[in-house]
Amino acid sequence: MLDYKARIDDLQAISGVDAVMLVPGSNMIYFTGLEFHLSERPVVAIFTAEGLSIIIPQLELQKITKRPDLEVNAFPWSDTEGHMGAFAKAIHDLGLTGKRIGIDGMTMRVTEWMNFQSIDPTLQVVPVERELINIRAHKKADEVELMRAAIQASERALEQLLREVKPGMTERQISARLSELVLSEGCNGLAFDALIQTGPNSDNPHGFVTDRALQAGEFLLIDFGGSIDGYPADITRTFCIGAPTAEMQKIYNTVLAANLAAQAVAKPGVPMGAVDRAARGVIEAAGYGPYFTHRTGHGLGLGGHEPIPQIASNMDDLLEPGMSFTIEPGIYIPGMGGVRIEDNVVITETGLDVLTSFPRSLQLPG
Repeated sequence: MLDYKARIDDLQAISGVDAVMLVPGSNMIYFTGLEFHLSERPVVAIFTAEGLSIIIPQLELQKITKRPDLEVNAFPWSDTEGHMGAFAKAIHDLGLTGKRIGIDGMTMRVTEWMNFQSIDPTLQVVPVERELINIRAHKKADEVELMRAAIQASERALEQLLREVKPGMTERQISARLSELVLSEGCNGLAFDALIQTGPNSDNPHGFVTDRALQAGEFLLIDFGGSIDGYPADITRTFCIGAPTAEMQKIYNTVLAANLAAQAVAKPGVPMGAVDRAARGVIEAAGYGPYFTHRTGHGLGLGGHEPIPQIASNMDDLLEPGMSFTIEPGIYIPGMGGVRIEDNVVITETGLDVLTSFPRSLQLPG
């Protein structure tokens, strides 16, 4: 069981605010384990020194009655009476009149905040998204184990897929089959829809699935991942069914060397940008610098792509234990195709734990 009490303690330690308010999304899930739709029915979690309170529609109350561990103070409202009474009661009962309220400016909607300010115009808003991101950036052991389990299940699915994939299958067919396999191998969700790019379609690092059919002797780029309890895998491997050309092999070998160079650099106390520069230096030395068009990696966790750490050349912030991220250098040649090799890693007290283990071999039997 994830330790939500410890997470709430971290949240309550944010300085300079009297309360923190969160709306549905990955932050609310992280700090409470409660998942709601962000809809026309407002739900607001309010964290004060006394504990957790929630403004909640009556039809959602069952979700918190099943979570006695949270000791939630509920402010329910019905569709008949509307939500404004619950907003007013929460402000009054929690003693928040005129107080400083921390919010995540990336997810709090204007509509919720205007409701609070219409009740109490003296409320002061304090953006705390940076503090929230910093808390979530340092993964606990239980989070790492959930990601490891999602990765292992996803890798089993990819192994099965590669026994089935053959020329003539479309990107859409391969994607659908891989997603089915990911769920059958033990994931309870998809981190994102499997991205399958074949041949020249793989020259776009942020492409999309089409009805193009795979052909022998071209790149097959697979970017996918399942999730377990919201914690994702995000894996990319690139293959070729049949014999690759010498240029294809060179591009592949360069990306693989860049991936391994980045892994060799990543450890506590190293600037995030140094990891990117290690990968980028390999690709530039091979003459493919202009074709590596994105950062080397992004934070990985409950939110999928997370903003800390950023594995980009201009980042001077230091890597710290518990930070999890991707290492995914790539080369994309217009009209020909692209290669990306993506691994999932976490910084430990002494070095780097590479969570992904799927083989990195270009050629598949045709």
